[in-house]
Order: sequence, then structure tokens, then C-alpha cells
Amino acid sequence: MVTALVDARTAAEQVVDPEMPMLTLADLGVLRGVETGDDGTVVVTLTPTYSGCPALDEMRHDLRRALTEAGYAKVVVRTTFSPPWSTDWISDEGRHKLAAAGVAPPDRIGPRAAGGPVPLTLVAPSRTVACPQCGARDTDETSRFGPTACTALRRCRSCGEPFEHVKEI
Repeated sequence: MVTALVDARTAAEQVVDPEMPMLTLADLGVLRGVETGDDGTVVVTLTPTYSGCPALDEMRHDLRRALTEAGYAKVVVRTTFSPPWSTDWISDEGRHKLAAAGVAPPDRIGPRAAGGPVPLTLVAPSRTVACPQCGARDTDETSRFGPTACTALRRCRSCGEPFEHVKEI
């Protein structure tokens, strides 16, 4: 049995998201499980934000590095797509961190039917999004797609500042 310097879950929860470094993988809700076996092997389970997530390899690498540095010799990172990730999995702390970094967090979308497809609309949302800089709700979407697949670009009509918005999925 390995004597670790840091609890495996604690070490894994500190790993930041490579695309949104203001969030940890735990904040983002993609860190689904951390288990330590009798032989000291740590098994981490991730659910990426979507199946083609380009940051998945980096997440795996960063988790292995963090757990190795915490004293674990054998780390296995597994990926699961069921249930599919939802922006509802972003923690309250993660939502606050997004807003503090100038990124409008997504609204909660609530429960979904089990086993059915995940709806994804590519049309501009009809609702308003508050500006994370000044709080005004008079904002426009300038691009449905931002620097990551999960974000859209918006601009505030009140203060004129551009900002990202994490799309509800």
C-alpha cells in the first residue's frame, strides 16, 4: 500500500481545466470519481463536456501528474460518457469563479429524461444573459461559438465590454 502525501481525491480535485483555468475539474463537474484500490492503484473517472473534447488528453495527463506527485505510483484514468455531462454539473463555486473571471456562467437547465438524447440547439438563445462586468442584462450574442465549444461570445450594450458565456448543455 502506498503512503500518499495527499489524499487521492484531494489531489485530483485540485487539477485545473486546461481550457478554463479558473476552474478545477471538480468545479467543472467532469471529475466523476476517484477510487483507491487495495494495491494503491488510483482509478479516476472523467466525463468530458462532450465526446470530441480536445482537452481530454491534457486532463488525463494533468491528473496522472498530480496523483504521481501526491505519492501514487499507479494511476488509471477512465472516461465515461454516461450519463452525459451537463452544465448543471458545474458547482456553485465554479459558477462564482467563472463570473469573477468575466465569464457569464450558464443557467441551470434542470432534470432531463433518462436515456434520451441530449438536446443541443445551435440557434441564438432567446433569453438574456447578464454581463459579468456590470450586471446589465442588455447584452447581445456576437458569435454562437467562442474559444471553446462550450462558450459563446457576447457584448454588453451598457458597458460595451465583450465577454464569454458558458452555453447551457
